[in-house]
Amino acid sequence: MLMQGRRGLIVGVANKRSIAWAIAQRCHEQGAQLAFSYQSERLGENVKELTAEIPDSVLFQMDVSDDAQVKTGFDLLKSKWGKLDFLVHAVAYAPRQALEGDFVSTSREDFRVALDVSAYSLPVLAHGAKDLMAGGGSIIALTYLGSERVMPNYNVMGVAKAALESSVRYLASDLGPGGVRVNALSAGPIKTLASSGIGGFSTILDHHRAHAPLRKLVELEEVADGALFLLSDMGRGVTGQVLYVDGGYNIMAI
Repeated sequence: MLMQGRRGLIVGVANKRSIAWAIAQRCHEQGAQLAFSYQSERLGENVKELTAEIPDSVLFQMDVSDDAQVKTGFDLLKSKWGKLDFLVHAVAYAPRQALEGDFVSTSREDFRVALDVSAYSLPVLAHGAKDLMAGGGSIIALTYLGSERVMPNYNVMGVAKAALESSVRYLASDLGPGGVRVNALSAGPIKTLASSGIGGFSTILDHHRAHAPLRKLVELEEVADGALFLLSDMGRGVTGQVLYVDGGYNIMAI
């Protein structure tokens, strides 16, 4: 029961195949009490249905691109819990047309939206969480290898993930004196709602399976276990890092 007595906010659950949902289930199994935010009422229906199996869950609407909603969300957690022990950032979005064709054709607006939602949201959420983590805490953000290597059709999302990983390091430095750790978890390619918007994603899966040292795709449960390590006291000496849970693919030159 590594998370017994801990309270955490999960941001970014879309459906039962979400990495965020796998992490939430693992934390719940280990004793954590959880809160979930959702971007809109439409997406909230899925979250409400899933979290029905987790007792005492706190649910609320919070669009991470709206400062007022973010403040309202953390005010709610403060009134209900008074503290927060961990935060999972699993938010990423780019308009579909920005995930097709050439990166050089990315429009200014599509670039702005991708960086705002996928990267700037992390410091915004960390700012809201830090006052509730007076006794220390752990923040993790989900990233992908496209942040440092060119992946077909990943385009502006790769740039956004690079900004996200850099934000992790700066936040780790800012929040470390208060006992708050900030890390990123880089999972291998997994079929999720988010990845379905990337053109040719099935080819990326096949390539990963053929060339990763473990010669297999990563499983949701493996990613959840990596998150549990970073969120729990097992990772108490780790901050400002990117943990790869990708079967070793990140070490390969092909």
